[in-house]
Amino acid sequence: MKLMFAADIHGSLPATEKVLQRFHSSGAEWLILLGDLLNHGPRNALPEGYQPAAVADRLNAFAPRIIAVRGNCDSEVDQMLLQFPITAPWQQILMPQCRLFLTHGHLYHPSSLPPLREGDVLVYGHTHLPVAEWQGEIACFNPGSASIPKGGFAASYGLLEQGVLKVMTLEDDQLLMQVALDGVDSSI
Repeated sequence: MKLMFAADIHGSLPATEKVLQRFHSSGAEWLILLGDLLNHGPRNALPEGYQPAAVADRLNAFAPRIIAVRGNCDSEVDQMLLQFPITAPWQQILMPQCRLFLTHGHLYHPSSLPPLREGDVLVYGHTHLPVAEWQGEIACFNPGSASIPKGGFAASYGLLEQGVLKVMTLEDDQLLMQVALDGVDSSI
């Protein structure tokens, strides 16, 4: 199963369009949205092309293929615009070799882990910083931000294909970092 991940769109229509273009061309079965979809939040500047209602419309076209979690900037009012659920603080995807624990990152993160088994993966957003690494017995994966990247990184998204989690640049589809689910070092 091929999955695509995006986090921290923050109402940016250009970022949403790029995410959906990558999703369409990736061949992924599901688009996993890791929160902070429509609003920019009080600590962020307005992202380029801030149009939350238009972002909701574009995402709604893909509603049957979206799995989402609630970010700290998402609200019940946002849910009223979206045709897929976003109010769960976490979701899980069971894979043959592990569990993917999906969350935004403000409640659960590498320093505050949920109950996970050896080999499971914490998939989160919130920091706007890409991460793809093993931290002890748990893999940590953050696709970075689609609209307001931080730490000198480019806007990015994530892919899971053939047992490898990859962070890719949104603009030119370049590999930033990756981690294998089997624990074998696959860093670049």
